[in-house]
Amino acid sequence: MARAENKETAGPATRLVAEIAKMLREQMGLTQEELGAKIGFSAAAVSAMETCAQPASDEMLVALERVLGHGLGIFERARSYVRIDKYPAQFKNYVLLEQRAVGLCLYATLVVHGLFQTEAYARALIGGGYPPLPEHRVEELVEARMARKALFDREPVALIEVVLEESVLRRTIGSPEVMRDQLLHLAECAKRRNVTLQVLPLDCGLLGEYAGARGEMEMVETPDHDHLVYLEPQDESLLISDPAKVSAYAQRYAKIRSQALGPRESLGLIERLAGDRE
Repeated sequence: MARAENKETAGPATRLVAEIAKMLREQMGLTQEELGAKIGFSAAAVSAMETCAQPASDEMLVALERVLGHGLGIFERARSYVRIDKYPAQFKNYVLLEQRAVGLCLYATLVVHGLFQTEAYARALIGGGYPPLPEHRVEELVEARMARKALFDREPVALIEVVLEESVLRRTIGSPEVMRDQLLHLAECAKRRNVTLQVLPLDCGLLGEYAGARGEMEMVETPDHDHLVYLEPQDESLLISDPAKVSAYAQRYAKIRSQALGPRESLGLIERLAGDRE
C-alpha cells in the first residue's frame, strides 16, 4: 500500500527512477493507465511509483525496462540502488560494504543472520518485530533481505564464515515448519565451498570460558583488504575502522570460533535439529 509519508522520506534512487519513468512515459504519450496495462500494474501503482508514495518493486523495474528502457538498461541498473533505498537507515551504508566484501566473519546470537534467512523466516521475523510495521513495509524489507543473497554466488567469490549460537537454532520463529525449512537451508548453505558455518554450543561456558558474552559482530574485509567491524545494537549502527579496535574484535572472534563446534559437527547438529521438527 502506498503511503503519503514515503514521498518525504524516499531515497535518491527511488526519486530518480520516478522522474525518469514519468519523463519517458510522457515522451511516449502514455497515460498512467496505459503504461500500467503494458507493464501489468494498475494506474494507481504507476502513480504511486511516480510520486514516490511507493518505491518500484524489482518486478516493476523489470517491466519498466522492457517497456520504457529502449534497451539502455536504465531500470535494470537501478534495481540494486532502489533496493538500498528500502533498507533501514542505519543499515544502508553497511550493505554497500557487504555487497562488495571479499570476506565476512559473522557472529549471530539471537536469530539466524540475515544472509542465511529463508524468505518465510525473514517475513515472520520482520513481521513479528516491534514496533509493528505495515504489511507493505514488511514486504519491502523481506525483498531487500533476500536480494542480499546474491553475495553467495557473486564473482569474484566472497568467503563467508558464520558462527551461530545453538540457541538461534532452537528458537522457533514463525512456526515449526518455517523453522525446519530454515534449518534445512542452513544445512545447504553449510555445504557451499565458500561458506564455513559453525555452532557455538549451549554448554560452551561449562569450563568457565564464553568469548561471545559481549554480543554479535560482523567483520568485513573490503576489496582493498581493509578490515572493518560492524555492530548494530537496538537499531543503531556502529562501523569501526580503528586498526587497534578491529584487531581486538578479530581476536575475540577467533576465540569465539575456537569454542564452537567444528563445521562437520555443526552440520550434523543442524540436520538433527531439523529432523526433530518433522
